[in-house]
Amino acid sequence: MVALQVHFLLVPSLMSIMGAAQYVMQDAALLSYIDQRFLSLERRLEKCSQDLLEYVDEFRELSKAALTHLARLSTDKAELKGEVENLLTRVERAQRDIDYFGSLTDSNACVEVHEDLLEQQLLEEAEEKKRLKLMLNASCDHMLAGIRSLKVVKKTGGKHGSWMKDPGKKHAKIYLLSGSVNNVILEFANIMAFMENNQTLKARRVPLPVPWEGTGHVIYQGFLFYHRHGSLNEIVKFHLQRRNVADQMLLPGAGRIPAYQLSPETKIDLALDEQGLWALHAEPETGGNIVLTKINPVAMVVEHSWDTPCSSRDAEAAFMACNTLHVVYNSPSGGSSRIQCVYDVLGALNAPTNPGLHFPKRQGGHSSVHYNPKERQLFAWGDGSQIIYKLHTEKKV
Repeated sequence: MVALQVHFLLVPSLMSIMGAAQYVMQDAALLSYIDQRFLSLERRLEKCSQDLLEYVDEFRELSKAALTHLARLSTDKAELKGEVENLLTRVERAQRDIDYFGSLTDSNACVEVHEDLLEQQLLEEAEEKKRLKLMLNASCDHMLAGIRSLKVVKKTGGKHGSWMKDPGKKHAKIYLLSGSVNNVILEFANIMAFMENNQTLKARRVPLPVPWEGTGHVIYQGFLFYHRHGSLNEIVKFHLQRRNVADQMLLPGAGRIPAYQLSPETKIDLALDEQGLWALHAEPETGGNIVLTKINPVAMVVEHSWDTPCSSRDAEAAFMACNTLHVVYNSPSGGSSRIQCVYDVLGALNAPTNPGLHFPKRQGGHSSVHYNPKERQLFAWGDGSQIIYKLHTEKKV
């Protein structure tokens, strides 16, 4: 009887315990389901974050590509503008030639020059020479007769470079531009500071916003004029004290071939003489002969151009002195530099002439040769050496 009573008492307890266990199992399943849902949401969020990062990277690459494309378009625009200006210049030259040859024939196609047309042509040529003499200030009456001596001032830097003074200023500062592509100028107080062994420690460093190309740069009246690296024919005017770009221009026809065969790194060679700023370059249309251009350094515009008979073949450098182009030639293996072509834009030397002037006591080539009209000396860079050549001049006949 007692056992039966215990049985009836235990059955409800067991039923209650089993019901509680069932509820616990249901709660555990629910928690497991919720946990799996959270894990699924985390994986989805992580994937969204990765996708977003990939989209951001793709957008950055797209932005870089767009900026690169825009920069290329800007460069192409500048080059196209230069080519159009070059084409217009050549069209004008061709038109002048057509007009000239047309004036030599009458309506009956006879090969006779009408006296009135000939007289008009002579008057026009005289007026053009008069205009050029006024523009070039024809008081410059000396000519190069010889190269007297050389002085190796220092040996610093690599094979290519240039060094100079500013003939438009009263100070004695020396400027060193090392390399055919660079963007830092070293400025020294005077030539004695430049000649010291630790000269680079005493130099003032002048950084440029865009690097130069070649060795054909000049410093004139406080400005550096140079061919911008990466451009076909852009000339930059940089203010040395303010350290900013003051102006720039395109030189029509330049930049397609080297100005000198033996100095292929220089496409545009800028030069100074008593009359100011000039630019020298070669063109395929002239058979590789050097084209000489007078530039207004204030307005940065072309004043006049001449197709010279001086070839760029076997040429290593050139300089202007008293309205006259002097081209320096050498052998490809390096030998004795010599001036073999001289061209006076005013015709005072019955150009072209071949004086055969040799540079003294030195074997090797020149990366650059710059004339200083104030001191009437040549500042040259030869195989890493900075050289001064003293000149002998005579009065033009």
